[in-house]
Amino acid sequence: MRQPRSAVRLIGALAAGTLAAGLMVGCSSKNQVPSIGYATDAIIATYNGGSTLGASSGSPAVFSRVLTGFFYTGPDGQPVADTDFGTAKEVPGESQTIQYRLNPDGVYSDGVPTSCDDLVLAWAARSGRYTKPGDRGPVPLFDAASTTGYDAIERVDCQPGSRDATVVFRPGRRYLPWRNLFTAGELMPAHVAARVANVPNVVSALQTGDPNALGRIAEIWNTGWTIPADGRLDLSRFPSSGPYRIESFGSEDGLVLVANERWWGNKPATGRIVVWPKNFDLKKKVGENAVGVLDIGAQSVKDLNLSAFSVQTVPGRGAEQLVLATGGVFSSVEARRAFALCLPRQTLFDKLGKTPDAPKTGLGSGPLNAHVVQQDSLFYPAVIGASKNYSGGDVANATRAVAASGAPNPTVRIGYAAPDDRRAQTVALIAEACKPAGITVVDAGAPDFTPARLSEGKVDAVLGSTASAPGPAGSLGGVAATSALRTGSGLNFGRFGNGRYDAITDQLGADDNSAVQLNLLTEAENLLWAELPSIPLFATPRTIAFGKGLRNGIAAPTQAGSGWNMDRWVLER
Repeated sequence: MRQPRSAVRLIGALAAGTLAAGLMVGCSSKNQVPSIGYATDAIIATYNGGSTLGASSGSPAVFSRVLTGFFYTGPDGQPVADTDFGTAKEVPGESQTIQYRLNPDGVYSDGVPTSCDDLVLAWAARSGRYTKPGDRGPVPLFDAASTTGYDAIERVDCQPGSRDATVVFRPGRRYLPWRNLFTAGELMPAHVAARVANVPNVVSALQTGDPNALGRIAEIWNTGWTIPADGRLDLSRFPSSGPYRIESFGSEDGLVLVANERWWGNKPATGRIVVWPKNFDLKKKVGENAVGVLDIGAQSVKDLNLSAFSVQTVPGRGAEQLVLATGGVFSSVEARRAFALCLPRQTLFDKLGKTPDAPKTGLGSGPLNAHVVQQDSLFYPAVIGASKNYSGGDVANATRAVAASGAPNPTVRIGYAAPDDRRAQTVALIAEACKPAGITVVDAGAPDFTPARLSEGKVDAVLGSTASAPGPAGSLGGVAATSALRTGSGLNFGRFGNGRYDAITDQLGADDNSAVQLNLLTEAENLLWAELPSIPLFATPRTIAFGKGLRNGIAAPTQAGSGWNMDRWVLER
């Protein structure tokens, strides 16, 4: 981001009521701190934010200023163009067509120029068209978080190594939120995939369709950017296209990001950012004065002393929810209905979801009564009629639903990434409320928990935010929320499948007529409340704190986290 645009964005965010930390003008007699600690409840598991593991662990909240893209998620959850990386514009054509042009100065930290090969790799990985044989038919070759939008693309015209690409959508298909494609944290370095897979380049490998080459590329995309807990990284696989690059990662020193010497935009205001993810003792790090910015779920860390910070707790774009299995104890809709009926949703909001300055309407104003529609959407009041059947704590009807399910005395194991004090309290309140209905609830939270345990049958429900994320989640467009319930989506950990829902989401992405949108969203919510693949609770509250003397910090309770503009942070003491 070049400074003039950054300044405009900061002012815009402030005008929208977003928390800012000490926007100071002029000189200061204080000394600038050379390194800033950033504590977040994201989990650092992979560099690849477009993979299932990346999207469900929070990679975009950590790496969006390391791996840049044509757009990034702004502080209000909106897609914002990053013209330092390149430009994208829709052009007239018989089919929907987007022209992408990478910045001619763009170069990875390893010296390799950015190119349209990266777009081809992203499209190939997330289009869903590349498959391999499975026990029950073809399965995706790439473990993509979702194919939404990318599956509508017919082709990406790209000469290997070129700065230009033309993306052409399939005849008769449109994707209105196309700015959610090829974004920060999700565009991976294709030249690394080509080198490790031993192919000349990704574009030619896809053009020839060599299954062995494709298999090797997919393996790199799926696992080649995994970040091991012991921090043993082959840094040649992790080049940066942003203002920061990875210097190191370890169980003692956290993730160390340093200024990328080859970055062609404005130099980062602070040369070193140390990211402390969820699996570190964040309370201890705050006590050691190792944290300058903190962005975590409200009440998730017990007895956290933030007296040295400017603090605000705000409702997030992420939806706190229970994602249910569609097998095992929840194989019948009656069993899922019984659980939904006994959930004390109003009590959960009042005790754990309500922020100190909760608004009377809009985001965070009450229990969340929609699966895919935002509380501050104009459509929200009109689409939530079916939620009235699940106002909370209905033991009598829950008991009858348990009997109808044919599974007496069901046990529900609820998993989440621990430690998390608020989610532990959530499970305890649910257990207390559902016990009279004959439902036993077990706390299955664990430090090594991943949402994949739901797919594996090791838990019956995941307690998390949008798309089962443990930390920062959600966006204004709600793409992850919608795609997480689509058949075959990587983020669909409960393995819900409904052809009508899939068709609705396709049409929602193609038709911007408000009357059509309202009808489709109403139908979608009615369907989801009937089938109950997930149960929304409330807008996930986020506690965001900036240390005294921190300038240019702007809260972003979204999937990008408050590190969305970390390259502008300055801490003076």
